Amino acid sequence: MQVNEVNLVFTVTDKRSGRFVKNLRQQDFELLDAGKPPVKVVHFIHQTNLPMRVGLLIDTSSSVHSRFDFEQRSAIDFLQQILRPQQDLAFVMGFDSSPEMTQSFTSNVDKLATGINGLKSNGGTALYDALYTACRDELLPIKNDEPMRKTIVLLSDGHDNQSRVHEDEAIKMCQRAAATVYTISTNVSPTKDVGDDILAKISESTGGRTFVPLKEEDVARAFYEISDELRAQYALVYTPADFKTNGQFRDIWLMPVDRNKYLVRAPKGYFAAREQ
Repeated sequence: MQVNEVNLVFTVTDKRSGRFVKNLRQQDFELLDAGKPPVKVVHFIHQTNLPMRVGLLIDTSSSVHSRFDFEQRSAIDFLQQILRPQQDLAFVMGFDSSPEMTQSFTSNVDKLATGINGLKSNGGTALYDALYTACRDELLPIKNDEPMRKTIVLLSDGHDNQSRVHEDEAIKMCQRAAATVYTISTNVSPTKDVGDDILAKISESTGGRTFVPLKEEDVARAFYEISDELRAQYALVYTPADFKTNGQFRDIWLMPVDRNKYLVRAPKGYFAAREQ
């Protein structure tokens, strides 16, 4: 892929049913990049088999202890369901007061399961540091010449009391890495709190979704819905107007023509490559 081409991966759902819509055409969407239509659309496809690079980030702080074992089992089931040998890779990172990589990129689910089961619940919470580190060190270096789905699945209560980087810095690093973040709240209180709002902001800024399970079995359901969505996306590659290799953030505005019927989930923008 050329440096002035943008690879945009997004999903579409029916507003009434919530089901994924997989049969729309390029002319069914309106796109603005930095306020202007693209110069050229290189290709537009509905793609259910994009190669995936998945990072599983699990909050191991003492505040998430109550459902920890069940979340570990659900995470393993998710990876068993979603990963295809020779095509997809995943890594596991736990975090309390600091991030800890327990399994680097692999398609071997047994190794990933060992990495998940090796996590222990204790300590403070450095959520933003973990998200920043995972995107900077694992996803940003990936150079994809073809459309690829780069995804973070984050399990946390959304509270942070240890990070050195700020929330906005972590989100910007996700956007630099072109990573979509799906968040699953581990908040066990009967009402939403500020942590849930933070998780929602992270997901919405990167084109993902946030889930707030009310009971243990809802955690498994959230993982199932994420795996379903990862197989129901569109890939749009285009050349933006007035593109400059200056490393600046460029806003993306993508909407369906029929806004009463469809809902699009896409990244809010991306960082342009910087001229070497």
